[in-house]
Amino acid sequence: MTEKINDRFDDLIAFNGIINGNKVIEKWFPIIECDIFLSHSHKDQDKAIALAGLLYKNFGLKTFIDSTVWGFSDKLLKAIDDKYCMHENQTTYSYEKRNFSTSHVHLMLNSALNKMIDSCEAIFFLNTPNSVSAIDTIKDSTNSPWIFSEIATTQTIRKKTPKRLKQETRTFSSRISLSESVKEQLTVEYELELSHFTKLTLRDIQLWINKAKFSNSNPLDELYSLNQINSKFLIDG
Repeated sequence: MTEKINDRFDDLIAFNGIINGNKVIEKWFPIIECDIFLSHSHKDQDKAIALAGLLYKNFGLKTFIDSTVWGFSDKLLKAIDDKYCMHENQTTYSYEKRNFSTSHVHLMLNSALNKMIDSCEAIFFLNTPNSVSAIDTIKDSTNSPWIFSEIATTQTIRKKTPKRLKQETRTFSSRISLSESVKEQLTVEYELELSHFTKLTLRDIQLWINKAKFSNSNPLDELYSLNQINSKFLIDG
């Protein structure tokens, strides 16, 4: 498996030894056509896949879940680190070189995520204890920098209208899994602004399913009609 990953990466190195960042993004994080971007914690992947299955079964809507579509970014990072960041002893990495390689991979992932968000019409956020924890009784927070980035992007992402309605909204998610063991786990909290999301309960989803069964309209249009044309939805998991 490692050899295949390294082969994929080696194909992206030019004759002069320079990595083509655009080609890495295109090959490792390709943009695919989806209706919904689902922001979630990687610990809730099974719930995310189940929700995506529900939406496809009832509405034919395609949901983007990064971990089921893209190559894992930590494997790309390891391929780069093994080639460029090893000390001469070939057993440990250079701290400075790894910082540099990590910044590049994170930038590639963020670039791809932004494009993916912008290509989707709606965004769903799976609100669970794995993704959001309360700092106090008023504010929400997350320990995931990726979820923080996704939610922040939903506040600023440009809005367009689908051709069918002359009204379209664009959206965003992902994460990098770190496997290195450390003596003390680094934990950082980010406050989340979720007020621009419309809460979607299981009852709302059932109403949406029932209404769509007897309608010839696009299923997302039916959802918008139930929720004041908002395209960002928070689902408690």
